[in-house]
Amino acid sequence: MGAPPHPADRAGVTGGDAAPLTEILRRQIAQSGPLTVAEYMAAALGHPVHGYYTTRDPLGRAGDFTTSPEISQVFGELIGLWCADLWLRAGRPAPLRLVELGPGRGTLLADLWRAIGVVPGLREAVHLHLVETSPALRAAQAATLERAEAPPPQWHDHVADALSAAGQGPAIVLANEFFDALPIHQYIRSPAGWRERRVAWDEAQGGFAFGLDPAPSAGLVEVPEALRAAPPGSLVEVCPLAQSLMAEAARHVAAHGLAVLAIDYGHIQSAAGETLQALSGHAPADPLGDPGRADITAHVDFAALARAAVEAGGEVHGPITQAGFLGRLGLAARTQALAAARPDLAEETRAGTARLVDPAPTGMGALFKVLAVTPPGLVPAGFADG
Repeated sequence: MGAPPHPADRAGVTGGDAAPLTEILRRQIAQSGPLTVAEYMAAALGHPVHGYYTTRDPLGRAGDFTTSPEISQVFGELIGLWCADLWLRAGRPAPLRLVELGPGRGTLLADLWRAIGVVPGLREAVHLHLVETSPALRAAQAATLERAEAPPPQWHDHVADALSAAGQGPAIVLANEFFDALPIHQYIRSPAGWRERRVAWDEAQGGFAFGLDPAPSAGLVEVPEALRAAPPGSLVEVCPLAQSLMAEAARHVAAHGLAVLAIDYGHIQSAAGETLQALSGHAPADPLGDPGRADITAHVDFAALARAAVEAGGEVHGPITQAGFLGRLGLAARTQALAAARPDLAEETRAGTARLVDPAPTGMGALFKVLAVTPPGLVPAGFADG
């Protein structure tokens, strides 16, 4: 989550105040050999005791990054109205499972809950299901939703559990800045052919460092076929877990109705290049520097997500830019209305929504993409023209 420029590729020197996870991973490498980037990333973010998301609330000024719902309430409100439109066109099914993957502090759902209150019967139909493994964030979500007067949600550790809870019924699955935090594998085309990148321990520097597996990897089949002929020195990132989870969600909505909505930073077409990055205190950090104490992410390959969704039976819409999506949902009108209702906050309101649709190449409006998956034949709001 969060999208800074990624730091230079270098060894991670730990320093004197190393995270406890550093020693755990160092011993693991000594016993079993270098880790894949995916194994390192999974431990750094999700270790049950020392993982980044296990131990903290990373959002806001006191944390490491800020997401769209935290920047402007308009974001969650528009997503809520997007859901309401789908529900009405689906014939007002009840119950409706609203599943959010990685809900942060619950801010998106709180703003969504306020917005859907204008649609008679929708709140009564909705059952909230949250996929969240962090105890700290579950507590924050509970408090946020209680303040919003939303019903208590049901929490799940795994996407499959949340979808199983939906049974045979329709579901809307929301994934805002979820896929970027899933562990990736990296492959580099060396003079000897494609090899998987690994994380080793460098005794001389006293820190983690990147290396290459000397043998070809069976996982190379995961590299998109269009990239396998990339020139020597090329690096390709793949995230099989993201594709698997998208397929699960797409399979459910294709069979039982409504939609998946994925919003994240990334690229529309599969491409070579490194995007692995870390963020600490709202500033770029070394991904190998201090595992468990920085957010580590990678850009999302939306083409790979789309392929997974189609293969699972879903119909894909987009990806389009966040600026295009929010604009079509009425961002300008809602911003104007909110500024008029609260003149004392008008400047802050306009600044927040402007940040969401910033068209600069590294701005949220262009860098973030939006993809929806529905049953065949349904075009959701925001995608009719692209």
